[in-house]
Amino acid sequence: MITRKKRVRNKVIQHVSLIALTAVMLYPLIWMLGSSFKESSQVFVDAHRIFPETWNFSNYSDGWKGFAGITFGTFYKNTFIIVTISTIGAILSSALIAYGFARIKFRFKKFWFVVMMLTMMLPFEIIMIPQYVMFNWFGWIDTYLPLILPTFFGVPFFIFLIMQFIRTIPTELDQAARIDGCNTITIFTRIIAPLVVPAMMTAAIFSFYWRWDDFMAPLLYLQSPDKYPVSLALKMFSDPEAVTNWGAMFAMTTLSLLPIMIIFFIFQRYIVEGISTSGLKG
Repeated sequence: MITRKKRVRNKVIQHVSLIALTAVMLYPLIWMLGSSFKESSQVFVDAHRIFPETWNFSNYSDGWKGFAGITFGTFYKNTFIIVTISTIGAILSSALIAYGFARIKFRFKKFWFVVMMLTMMLPFEIIMIPQYVMFNWFGWIDTYLPLILPTFFGVPFFIFLIMQFIRTIPTELDQAARIDGCNTITIFTRIIAPLVVPAMMTAAIFSFYWRWDDFMAPLLYLQSPDKYPVSLALKMFSDPEAVTNWGAMFAMTTLSLLPIMIIFFIFQRYIVEGISTSGLKG
């Protein structure tokens, strides 16, 4: 009886702690949602109040109008173009490279794998200037090419994730396929690729998140406002030389989170399955 009461008490404490932690983590999002309905002048005056006394729905229509005749529909379209193409490139190239590291024998394989892993440790600030100089020499500034094309050469983290997943697949499948006349490419497309879909989906979700939230790279390479993604467009609300429309800014920020939340709730099982199945083990 004492043991049962102790278990119930521990369960209650655990659930209360989790609810409290959840409330703390969600508070900034709830405050942002409430602020998107406040008058711009009242956002920080009534900062202690989550929801306004008078709801101002015009913030969403005012924010959607955008700037200089460019609506947020254009910014969303630009973002989806960048995110979709770069995600497809990152997943396809990373899966192919991961297959090479996991299944194909070639000279200096371990050396190139170590080099690839070392690139994961390089912060963006180190390669930022060399990349800008190179892309400027190519004439790619103010285009989407610097944001999209590098992803078609693989992303180290995705390569490592998918490679670990491939290593859990028995090599006997490859041998049986070769007996049936399949070559290396056919084995990858017909056997390996369908089996590593959970890992590829996990990588795709991460790529979508990272590209959607990316601010620094578009800031460096894009100069025309009609090519800006949502991340740069939100920055345009803040003008140190004029009055910032905080209500419209929070309204558009709230809308910018919707695609990420929708993707997460639809594909969250792939995140767990992709990571737990591969286990990130060697």
